[in-house]
Amino acid sequence: MKILDLPGGDELYHYKKSLVLKFSGPRDVVSTGPNNGGYRRDLTAVFNNDCNPGGGMPCGIEAETYEKHMELLASKQLGLDPRTCTGLSTAAHMENAAIECMKYEDFTVTAIVTAGINVNAVRVGDPTTWHERAGTYFEVMSGTINILLHIDADLAPGALVNALVTCTEAKTAAIQELLAPSRYSHGLATGSGTDGTIVVSNPESGVYLTNAGKHCKLGEYIGLVVKKAVKQALYNHCYMGPEYQHDILNRMDRFGITRGSLWERYQKLCQERQQPAGTRIDFMTCLDRIKRNNRLVTNTSLFAHLLDQMDWGMLGIEEVSEAAKQMLQLAGMPLQCWKFREEMLPEDDVAAKDVIEWLADNYGNCLAEFISVEKTPTSASGE
Repeated sequence: MKILDLPGGDELYHYKKSLVLKFSGPRDVVSTGPNNGGYRRDLTAVFNNDCNPGGGMPCGIEAETYEKHMELLASKQLGLDPRTCTGLSTAAHMENAAIECMKYEDFTVTAIVTAGINVNAVRVGDPTTWHERAGTYFEVMSGTINILLHIDADLAPGALVNALVTCTEAKTAAIQELLAPSRYSHGLATGSGTDGTIVVSNPESGVYLTNAGKHCKLGEYIGLVVKKAVKQALYNHCYMGPEYQHDILNRMDRFGITRGSLWERYQKLCQERQQPAGTRIDFMTCLDRIKRNNRLVTNTSLFAHLLDQMDWGMLGIEEVSEAAKQMLQLAGMPLQCWKFREEMLPEDDVAAKDVIEWLADNYGNCLAEFISVEKTPTSASGE
């Protein structure tokens, strides 16, 4: 099914769980795809494929390498010449793709994006365990952000690669603005571990551009369409957006503050005070009632940002420790459960990561105490 006519005569189709962009003439392409990746001038199509088999099953491949799998997919399922196409793979559904298009005077930029980030989000430089060996492949995880960027202008080779850089920065900016957490560290994500991008330009266009950086209109428009499309695709696939993030658990789970860990803290607190904890259901009901409280979310967000700035070396341990405690007070949390640093970290010379763990632990303990006070429906508030 054809879903879009692009400037320059190219056509976007949706079939066989794929989005296929077919060219009407010669195109310049830069691709991160495993098949025919790199800089190419001889391609006739590009595609993005949903490899998710459903039912919670992992994505698999039908050949001994990822590259050969994509070639087989192109020829057998999509009816494309595997020698003249390049593609990306994801576990995100094509129905959740976001398409954004903007025109400026004599050129048009279109971004076609599928995105998920809840499972596979990562901050560049996070610890990894996978190392490629010749002939091996990696599993496509649920969380890939794939971008097809179509530019209806003739770009110099350097500008085409520059467009890939600008596109990547725009993707990361969108993720940072959403405060998406890494699933491999306590940092904010900059992408997923399996992201892919294909940039297409039109050498038949009468408009020749030599720069796609952030000081020129092409770079600006790449940034605008990619940021908007990435955010929309993330919302379409996993509801990631301002409402989703207006939640203390979604702000703090990267620091180990989860529903399960809070229940354990609360049980321990009740045991120490020799008071009944009640049921887990009652506890979770109270947590759900307060987790979007404006005052809690606002000060929790500031608390988390303090930890980030200490991690980046922008603020010192002493000033962050004091300010973090103030954030909990402003959030209305009781501080009876606050454990002083000397109790937890007696050494004078401590690493920032240890202080982050100590402060996050204090947040969890004080929140558990807060919930113990809020466990009656009449005391809940939603400022």
